[in-house]
Amino acid sequence: MDARSDRNAIPLAVDLDGTLIATDLLWEGLFILLKKNPLYIFLVPFWAAGGPARLKQAIAQRIDIDPASLPYREALLCRLRTEHAEGRKIVLATGTPRKFADAIADHLGIFDRVLATDGPDNLTSGKKRASLVAAYGDAGFDYAGNSRHDLQVFDAARTAIVVAPDRHAARWQAAHGAETMATPKPTSRTIIKMLRVHQWLKNSLIAVPMVLSHEYFNTDMIWECLLAFVSFSAVASAIYILNDFFDLALDRKHATKRNRPFASGALSIPFGLGAIAVLLATGIGTGLLLPPEFLAVLGGYMVVTTAYSLSFKRMLLVDVLTLAGLYTIRVLAGAAATGVDVSFWLLAFSIFFFLSLALVKRFVELRTTAIPPGERIAGRGYRTEDQEIVAQAGMASAFSSALVLALYMDSVAVRELYPHPWLIWPLAPIVLYLTMRVWILARRDEMHDDPVVFIIRDWRSQIVVLIGAVMLVIGGW
Repeated sequence: MDARSDRNAIPLAVDLDGTLIATDLLWEGLFILLKKNPLYIFLVPFWAAGGPARLKQAIAQRIDIDPASLPYREALLCRLRTEHAEGRKIVLATGTPRKFADAIADHLGIFDRVLATDGPDNLTSGKKRASLVAAYGDAGFDYAGNSRHDLQVFDAARTAIVVAPDRHAARWQAAHGAETMATPKPTSRTIIKMLRVHQWLKNSLIAVPMVLSHEYFNTDMIWECLLAFVSFSAVASAIYILNDFFDLALDRKHATKRNRPFASGALSIPFGLGAIAVLLATGIGTGLLLPPEFLAVLGGYMVVTTAYSLSFKRMLLVDVLTLAGLYTIRVLAGAAATGVDVSFWLLAFSIFFFLSLALVKRFVELRTTAIPPGERIAGRGYRTEDQEIVAQAGMASAFSSALVLALYMDSVAVRELYPHPWLIWPLAPIVLYLTMRVWILARRDEMHDDPVVFIIRDWRSQIVVLIGAVMLVIGGW
């Protein structure tokens, strides 16, 4: 018998979570469940008290997964398909609930047998080892795994394949000289993508009340704005991570969002939960250095953004109104941090301007998502036939923001604040240029899926914004 025939006579058992897929279905299932109904959070502790198997079964009974969207380890999957085609028996041996394991096995079509958690026993570690030894004998199978839960199974296998190992599996692999299939380690770029650092620029809106009150050189206010910026940025990143958890399945179907760290499996959900804890501690701790009013605004921001992640983003028009409101909350946060009053004019302009940009975001999604008429975009409340009304509402909001700005520049408040008010009149056409250009590019399918990010990165927009800022400063000098 040659080496290939000898190998094919021995079945290859493969772990699922962390090995065949770069994620953990228990964590993913939990967030799918909470997205379905957040009140399940109160039942989770009772299920967990009954043991891991009880928790897994309770979650699996209430949700479904999409096997096609999961982040498979392509190198391992290719190997399994090749060996299956050559006649080798492939076994899926996992602690995942049978419902999920069977769905994945049916989707891939390469497994001859599925061993999974089914009943009161959690099929991991010793129980998985016992099941495989009972089926194939001691050293009667090869096994691919990745974590400390697989060490006992490695010891019972003829040959071990260590895939994307954690530190425990890595030590076992080094001690036994087993075959390894390593994966790229997360880099600082991965962490930056997780935090969405580029989105922190939106928090510069915190400085708007200070700038409009002409307190450019007030060191106390500058320090308060910096603290508020750090606080808001940390909390915003925590909410972005949480939002990623709830949107894993949707992100994996998106052309660009599927490359996000959690959707792609580059980072694990437990790592993200730890990051959320650190970020919230940083944000709230920094906020304690500012007036209580700031913490109240920060708390409101956290509540609204969480509600947006769980529900509002799927509601027609409520989503874009919420996004516009979240930008305006940043302005209110700056006012609360520095003690500067904000005017009706500023809030009205902010609502209309950012509503227009939020509508651009939805318009781009409608243009780039292939869905048949009458069906909604996945996770949204919009249909293909809504494109025109969304565009009309967006342009109307853009012109409304410019109108509010023009009326403000002719108000008594401007004549009192600005020695040369005529110098700030270019702000109105600048706003019209920015918003109209964004809408034209969106119609041409040349727009980034986030127009705020586009404006930040676009050199033409940067020049126009700089001109407006200079005119604003000169006008108030």
